[in-house]
Amino acid sequence: MKTNPFKFLMMAALSVALLGACKKDKNDPKDPNDPNPEELITTVILHFTDTAGVAPSATFTFSDPDGPGGNPPVLFEDIVLKANTVYRVDIELLDESKNPVEDITEEVLAEADEHLFCFEANGASITIVRTDTDGTFELGLESLWTVGAAGSGSVTVILKHQPDGLKDGSCAPGETDVELEFQVTVQP
Repeated sequence: MKTNPFKFLMMAALSVALLGACKKDKNDPKDPNDPNPEELITTVILHFTDTAGVAPSATFTFSDPDGPGGNPPVLFEDIVLKANTVYRVDIELLDESKNPVEDITEEVLAEADEHLFCFEANGASITIVRTDTDGTFELGLESLWTVGAAGSGSVTVILKHQPDGLKDGSCAPGETDVELEFQVTVQP
């Protein structure tokens, strides 16, 4: 089968143009006609508090001050937890590319009906339950992590943006704002 080189070049050019049109440059000014512009999240902080008040509180951070692409993250801490403990976890989101630093947590909370945190534990004996809601569906800025036996694995923290009535309580619809795989060690 013979391929028409002109047709191939036209299709390639069209594909490149469409891909470029879909990608939003993080340095572009916000479009005043966009009712929900994407927020840049450079830092995710997980605050752990033992619900029984026995284990010390802990904070684990991911930080990539210039955002996706560019330089690698400057901090991506492993999570270390105590076995057989229930932790309350509060998530804090920041945009450190701005001066002063912008607290994106407030924006996600204000748009709770368009956001959902999803958690995937792999290998580690951890069950995670979201404890806050938008009034209809869970949100996940606050959650309970029930930690079982000692071991290791990972927990993926995903923030889904589900605008325009897409939110249905599941992690399937919408676009991913953040997806981080934290390595986890559960100590005896």
